[in-house]
Amino acid sequence: MSYKTILVHIDPGKRCSARVEVAIRLARQYDAHLVALHAIAPFEPPGYVMAEMGPALIETQKHAAAAEMVRTEGEFTKQTSAAGLRNIEWRTAIDDPVDAMTLHARYADLVVIGQTGSSDRSNIADDFPERLVLAAGRPVLILPSAGSFPSVGKRILVAWNPSREATRAVTDAIPLLQLADKVHVMAVNPRRGEHGSVPGADIGLYLARHGVRVEVKTDNGAEIDVGNELLSRAADLDADLIVMGGYGHSRLKEWVLGGTTRTILESMTAPVLMSH
Repeated sequence: MSYKTILVHIDPGKRCSARVEVAIRLARQYDAHLVALHAIAPFEPPGYVMAEMGPALIETQKHAAAAEMVRTEGEFTKQTSAAGLRNIEWRTAIDDPVDAMTLHARYADLVVIGQTGSSDRSNIADDFPERLVLAAGRPVLILPSAGSFPSVGKRILVAWNPSREATRAVTDAIPLLQLADKVHVMAVNPRRGEHGSVPGADIGLYLARHGVRVEVKTDNGAEIDVGNELLSRAADLDADLIVMGGYGHSRLKEWVLGGTTRTILESMTAPVLMSH
């Protein structure tokens, strides 16, 4: 198993180049085809605005979107050329960014995006990462909105519980886990009977059979906030990647995140690979 097609999300934000840099390194590491997608939501002004401004406003916005896509394509081409990466592809879409990324993710092994924030000036909705994680059906690597990432996947912390989401995340991350210098599996407050006779032992053996150098640890505490405990443990280990399930469910056509997932997405200090 390996990553042979990597999809990276492009936007006009200040952090986009750091995201592309990580995607380039991963594409070179796995000899993968790198696909860049810049999706811009269609401009749909209220009726009263159209009545006052007319079709000229729509044309102005179309020209602005086209110019933005030309600029970001040039920056992507410049970065990939400087890295000597030739197996690349540029795509654009006038569509909701989540819908466009979800469609293109169907044909990728790994999706690379960034944490959102108003300071980035990316024009991407704050809930973009969570919506994409829950919709894509692919592992999503999310990079924090601050900091640099000279390595991603050398020291990995796996947040483990015997759920479908965590199982999917661990399996999706195996190419990264196999190349890591060290993998720490952490089970927080494991419930009796859920993990087998020894919490964490089975997942440790499973990963070891894949050639992963792994250590397993359980944390027990009555008042542990799992999300913050994971972030604290990642800092202690100097982890450069957290692997975990993305938890959420649909309620009245909206996705509602689990508490741990929301904490990590809001407060991450290291890259996070999530699968749902």
